[in-house]
Amino acid sequence: MKRCAFALATALVSMSVGAVEQTVQNDSLGNGGTGVIVYGFVSGEAAASWLTSPCAGTLRAVQVFWRSPTGTSAQAIEDSITIHRAGTFPNPGTEAAVISGPVLTDGVLNEWRYLDENNTIPLAVSLAANEQFVVSFKFFDAPITNTTPSVVRDSDGIQAGKNALLANLGGSFLWFDSATLGLTGDWVIRGVVDCPAVPQSADVAVNLVANLGAYLPGAPLTYTITVSNGGPAAATATVVDVFPSGYTGVNWTCLASGGATCPASGSGNITHNITLASGGLATYTVVGTVAASTSGAFGNSVTAVVGSPITDPDTNNNTSTLTLLQDVDLIFRDVFGG
Repeated sequence: MKRCAFALATALVSMSVGAVEQTVQNDSLGNGGTGVIVYGFVSGEAAASWLTSPCAGTLRAVQVFWRSPTGTSAQAIEDSITIHRAGTFPNPGTEAAVISGPVLTDGVLNEWRYLDENNTIPLAVSLAANEQFVVSFKFFDAPITNTTPSVVRDSDGIQAGKNALLANLGGSFLWFDSATLGLTGDWVIRGVVDCPAVPQSADVAVNLVANLGAYLPGAPLTYTITVSNGGPAAATATVVDVFPSGYTGVNWTCLASGGATCPASGSGNITHNITLASGGLATYTVVGTVAASTSGAFGNSVTAVVGSPITDPDTNNNTSTLTLLQDVDLIFRDVFGG
């Protein structure tokens, strides 16, 4: 296979994609990058990229860089572009979609979003997250070395298990690992996957209540801490409650619901991470005793902080503080027998 080097200019990658679309590629070719035109194909042979979907989404487009040494050749109609499910490398699996007779423009990263020339049947192949799929480009006419356009590879090495070639060996077409046939770069054959928008914010809120309206020195006191996630994203939150020094013998349990997780139980201060699905809830029940020497206001505060990359749109509800006063009426009744 004879090869011709060229530089990819900005004008060659002028198409844009939506905010949730991701271009999946093995090649490293970018604006101003150096690529190599690959010749030596005959009619019916094909080049294929083995690609990996970044999400559970839909393949909406495929791209092939098509280039001649001059970049000025007339448009060409080639055999087909086929999207396959992954098989066993280098042999693709079952066909998921076929674009017949693709028209290619020289010097352009050509993109196809429809299966028919009338642009009425959109390309739509459902993909699972991390699913491997194959995009193959088949020649109708054999490219003429140093004259007509052909497919392109990058020039910084070839990745294992990512590039295949369908070759005609005495009338039999067989798939090969491109590296075994001398290819030293990745095909510039790509896919565009439409990934669902992922929420990046979670409204985590904290609420703190006590089982008594006032405390009694030397008596038990129970707190209930509720950490909730109003969504829309799931979140990891750091929950911190450093209990007042007059709150002794502290033990707590946590009950998670709605897709949340938290430690089942513990003792002393609460300082750990929990996970909260959207709509999830973590409810702590804290049991301890107010020291007999305690007097005056008895305050407690709990905070939950959302971990990156998720942000919290309302931080005003991330901290809850409760201040209890001493139950002087109960003390009076105990002392005087009321």
